[in-house]
Amino acid sequence: MSDYKPMWGKPFYEKIHPTNSIIMACNTRIGRGVVKGILQAAKDTNSPIVFELAKSESDLNGGYTGLTPAKYGKFVTEAAAEVKYSNYAIHGDHIKVGKLDDIPGVKELISAQIAAGYTSFAIDASFLYDESGSNDKERLAGNIAATTEVTHFIEDKIGHKNFGLEVEVGEIGKKDPKTGLVMTTVSEATTFIESLKEQDVHPHFLAIANGSVHGFQYDEHGNPIRQEGIDIQLTSDIGNAIKPNGVKIAQHGITGTPLDIIAKRFPKDVIGKGNVGTNWMTVAWDVLKIFEPELFDTIFKWTSDNYHKTGIPVNETFLKYSKMAIIEYFDDLYAVNETTEHALASTAYTSALMFLKAFNSYGQASKL
Repeated sequence: MSDYKPMWGKPFYEKIHPTNSIIMACNTRIGRGVVKGILQAAKDTNSPIVFELAKSESDLNGGYTGLTPAKYGKFVTEAAAEVKYSNYAIHGDHIKVGKLDDIPGVKELISAQIAAGYTSFAIDASFLYDESGSNDKERLAGNIAATTEVTHFIEDKIGHKNFGLEVEVGEIGKKDPKTGLVMTTVSEATTFIESLKEQDVHPHFLAIANGSVHGFQYDEHGNPIRQEGIDIQLTSDIGNAIKPNGVKIAQHGITGTPLDIIAKRFPKDVIGKGNVGTNWMTVAWDVLKIFEPELFDTIFKWTSDNYHKTGIPVNETFLKYSKMAIIEYFDDLYAVNETTEHALASTAYTSALMFLKAFNSYGQASKL
């Protein structure tokens, strides 16, 4: 088992940074089979991989997945040992600091993640934005202070600086009633990174608001549609501005983006990490529809009964809110038979191959 523990984020990311490739980061909310399939795809293509769950998905009480950091760390490392692959990291995604009073709880969560073997962390204090500030540094002061405090806590807790670090400026998916999605500016990004540097905080990735949204967008029938809202020029401009500081962009909200756009148009010289989350949940649902139809129908009905609203297609309701059913049916989801686990792994494997190819990840683990 010890040979297949996750790699520390700092050397992991810094060795991949010079390549024109994106490390796929997988928010795997359901199933050992899904994790195993992704790991096998990474091994077969010699690709680096990250496994992650956000604070909302996995906290000390299990979040909405039922997975505490200890549970998640355990089954990722067990799957890695089974597949015999070690070119991966475990990342605490979107560790949200919505207000300064959240910091003690955040530190408690991170302590649990460290104990569970996490090797990388994303501090998301993007919500601490002061509209009354007269310049970017004043508007970002709360974010800078919270990110600095939490980062130094991680250093003290671990006892070294080899962990991976992602930070965030610009609340992803935030909308202005008048102008639509709020976008991060180049000035905000550079001010934020340079201000952190002054505090001896050196992130590897910066998450930005560049037109992406988490999950799917839907047509009038509730079917997922192609998401092409990411502003690629803005992404390139910000990426090139922060690159001299050794920072690349963490692109969130990738699931609905067509793979051909990722393969052909994403600026992989500046985007270094790509988060794929909802995709793995839909992989699981598609498998369960066929291999565990009674369980799937039960989860579908529970989601509809609890979240459906008049005028919204039931399929859209399910895709948006079925994540909330995971903890409700945790024991059933983790008691599926070997045939179902094999199908989960096989389906995740095929999907992972496609993403890894589009990300130009094949062979990049040779740098590690």
